[in-house]
Amino acid sequence: MQIFKTKNNIISFLKNKRKDNIITGFVPTMGCLHEGHMHLINVAKKECKIVICSIFINPIQFNAKEDFDKYPRSLDEDIKKLSLAKCDVLYAPEITDLYEKDEKEKSYNFNGLDTLMEGEYRGSHFNGVATVLE
Repeated sequence: MQIFKTKNNIISFLKNKRKDNIITGFVPTMGCLHEGHMHLINVAKKECKIVICSIFINPIQFNAKEDFDKYPRSLDEDIKKLSLAKCDVLYAPEITDLYEKDEKEKSYNFNGLDTLMEGEYRGSHFNGVATVLE
């Protein structure tokens, strides 16, 4: 399994695969991989030539810094699970590789979706998720 820690390296890797029209599956996570994540990876393995899993604990989707600080981290164990599942690529960037210092989430219109599920309890959750995906 290849492991990329910077967006420039993963972008370069993806550009090469895109030139060859290789179908790529992407499973974004915040780590602490469980059966649900592994199922998504297995489905992607069946449907795609290459499967990439990302592990990034996104600080701006947490309302309180304490929640971010307490979020469990298990990168070494996750790498073992991904290797056993024959995941092709892990993208595990550092916060500083994706965000400028003190970056804040952008604001999006979710047409009320942001008041349901996680959004009901964590007001900036969906904006934080959308910001990192942008």
